[in-house]
Amino acid sequence: MDVVLMETRQVKGALKAMPIKTDRRDAEGIARLLHLGWFRPVHCKSVSSQEVRAVLGARKAVQQGMIALEMSLRGVLRNFGLKVGAISRVRFDLRIRELALGNPMLEAATEPMLRTRASLRHELAGLERHVRNLAQDDPVCRRLMSMPGIGTVVALTYRSAIDDPARFTSSKKVGPWVDLTPSRNQSGERDVSGGITKAGDVNLRRALCQAATVMMHRGRSTWLRAWAAQVARRRGRKRAMVDLAPPAGVILHRMWVDDTDFQSDMTVPLAA
Repeated sequence: MDVVLMETRQVKGALKAMPIKTDRRDAEGIARLLHLGWFRPVHCKSVSSQEVRAVLGARKAVQQGMIALEMSLRGVLRNFGLKVGAISRVRFDLRIRELALGNPMLEAATEPMLRTRASLRHELAGLERHVRNLAQDDPVCRRLMSMPGIGTVVALTYRSAIDDPARFTSSKKVGPWVDLTPSRNQSGERDVSGGITKAGDVNLRRALCQAATVMMHRGRSTWLRAWAAQVARRRGRKRAMVDLAPPAGVILHRMWVDDTDFQSDMTVPLAA
């Protein structure tokens, strides 16, 4: 028998109508949805995509752990009036030891955290090398990285999230699939357009927004960056960054399907 993956938010909304919730009633409700056809099927990602997402998730967890330790060290010293200030990560250990020097209690509190941070930095560097090698060995990722602002992490995140570009009949459907489109609440004469729905893949949405930020502030000038600058002048930089992320995802999908690199010399602007 065929196995169908159902969209969780839609199923949850349908099962909430039941006043009594039990496992038996949930199974009956899911069976009714399947029988009526009132469900949204979800693409089952390949094993290779899930493996890449596991590596990216491990890298993010180690990175967040290291940042949390740095914030904790700053907080411990700040209680005693010792401010670390803006400093590079290479000189971070030296600065912490310099501030804690001469206080045995502060040295006893910071040294274990510094050793743990050094271990996390070493593991993060290994994961970063592995991520770079994965992106360089993948022809699709190399092609996606031809767009300014798209690095190894964003390219791998996009490739593992989309998995199969053929499942989108049109590249324009990538933006709504990531839920970077504005929400809408219409009833009678009221028609309110709000912020983005944020209901799709959170990792891909965050990666596209980070790529859009980098594209707007660094790198070479392109027609896409010029369009975002026009939006920024009218609506602000933050709104322009969010507006730039959906077309970036659409263009990446088109590059993947057509097997072409990003063309920075195009003169056709997007609709603002």
